[in-house]
Amino acid sequence: MLTIVILVFACLFFYFVGYRYYAEQLNRKLIQPDANRETPAIKQNDGVDYVPSKPMVLFGHNFASIAGAGPVIGPIVAMQHFGWAITLVWIMLGNVFIGAVHDYLALMVSVRNRGSSIADIAETTMGYRAKAVFAIFLILAMLLVIAVFGVVAAKTLTAQPEMVFPTFAIIPVSMLLGWCIYKKNFNLKMVSTVAVLAVILNIYVGFKIPVPLPDEGVMGLSPLSFWFVVLMVYAGVASILPVQTLLQPRDYLSTFVLLGSMSLGIIALLWVAPGLNTPAWRGAMSDVQGPVWPMLFVLVACGAVSGFHSLVVGGTTSKQLHNETQGKAIAYGGMLTEGVVAVVTVLIGGGGLYWVAPEGGGVDMSRLGFRETLQSGGWIMAFGNGYGNMVHQMLPAMSFTIASMIAILALNTFVLTTLDTAVRVTRFLVQEFLGNPLPALRNKYAVTVLVISVAYMIGATDGWQKIWPIFGATNQLIAGIALFVVATWLMAVKRPTHYALYPALFMVVTTVSALGWQAYQFFAAPEPNLLLGTVAVVLIALAIFVGHEATQSLKGRRAIAMTVAAEIPSQAK
Repeated sequence: MLTIVILVFACLFFYFVGYRYYAEQLNRKLIQPDANRETPAIKQNDGVDYVPSKPMVLFGHNFASIAGAGPVIGPIVAMQHFGWAITLVWIMLGNVFIGAVHDYLALMVSVRNRGSSIADIAETTMGYRAKAVFAIFLILAMLLVIAVFGVVAAKTLTAQPEMVFPTFAIIPVSMLLGWCIYKKNFNLKMVSTVAVLAVILNIYVGFKIPVPLPDEGVMGLSPLSFWFVVLMVYAGVASILPVQTLLQPRDYLSTFVLLGSMSLGIIALLWVAPGLNTPAWRGAMSDVQGPVWPMLFVLVACGAVSGFHSLVVGGTTSKQLHNETQGKAIAYGGMLTEGVVAVVTVLIGGGGLYWVAPEGGGVDMSRLGFRETLQSGGWIMAFGNGYGNMVHQMLPAMSFTIASMIAILALNTFVLTTLDTAVRVTRFLVQEFLGNPLPALRNKYAVTVLVISVAYMIGATDGWQKIWPIFGATNQLIAGIALFVVATWLMAVKRPTHYALYPALFMVVTTVSALGWQAYQFFAAPEPNLLLGTVAVVLIALAIFVGHEATQSLKGRRAIAMTVAAEIPSQAK
């Protein structure tokens, strides 16, 4: 019963406090959307990147791109170290008052600036130095994301060959869907229904006809390397095709996969009504992760707030928004939906797995133990097994294995949507930052090849494993800096800044503190990790620099505004 109460309360909180109240405050006081103002998708329509899109399709593209695996991995790791109660509190508060604010304001600021990225807008509001430092940092972070998500997806295809067919069969289905919507103007509901049924059929075929690779590999490559290469090529091609050809319809269909699997999980929670078998509170200090503040806020990540989202909404979504009035539902609503996924993840993990074996036995802890599954198979297996247990209890005819595979397939699908969107966003960042000094990097094909090549080298050499432990704080730092950029823009257009400035200060202070703790741990370890310690210190310096630039910009703009205000009475006299 507790899980039902939490689920219902969270959904009501997201909708009424978030969407109906706080988002309307942002609309009325900051954005003031105008249905008659032409968006970049209309003004700069090029049929490739700038394309006015149907709101439901764009919601699916944006949601699939921002969600990825973040709202699953973060909450599971956080509740492992600090408990489910504090994890849920931060997901709900952080999502409504910081994460969704971050996504919506970043989208609309980009829309009001010709669809430019948040880094490019930083030059206008904070100066070229801030833009240069921020852009370099963003490009490096995105290359790491591409490499890691490519490796994770390749590992999944290698370990679970049942996913190969549905993973790639969705590509032609998506392209056909895009053709039906934009070329033939077919009814969206009708073609969406047919496409979703085709995806379900592909999943069934995948279970019946797995595609394992031989242990000796293919074309001289190991199975993992082969799939990694295939995924990198796919991501590169998808990133340069017109958005309405593959990227957008694929993400739209992927949203049905995740929401469908999550809906089944929610129904299972309501049907089984389990208790929460993991601790509500594990204390203010984790032996592994450190103090609850700031580390919990870094671990939860995407379910509450994510800097990566500002790159998506300012990189692709803003270039496809048909009408300004649709922005709230797509960006703020999309982030709230991700918050629901994060809450469901906590409830499935806590209700479908066990912290200690129940009295009387009868539970295989190697398969349903929270810590045991995390240790043996990582967060993917933990979520899949918890989900499988819940659904199997509701539908005994559906085997535990099949139910678990449904959850894992949904995760893998969203990893791929993040992968191809990340390549496209990184191309935009490189073109904006280096296109003028290096004309060769204005060419989208050349930039895409460069991005894919560098990401491949990072992933193929396992270099990402040395840097990834610090990426969580990096992602949240991007969010804080993006909110600083938004605050300077709000000041420039004479709108209240506190909706963005206070969350920016909180996120920057929190992430700098988390990086400081991590740096201390890296340097003070019996075997010091000089690489990660140095990276943490560099990131702290970056945050301080950009924060200083933002502060100076805000002070300067405020001084100008006060001077103008002081001169008005004298002019009137």
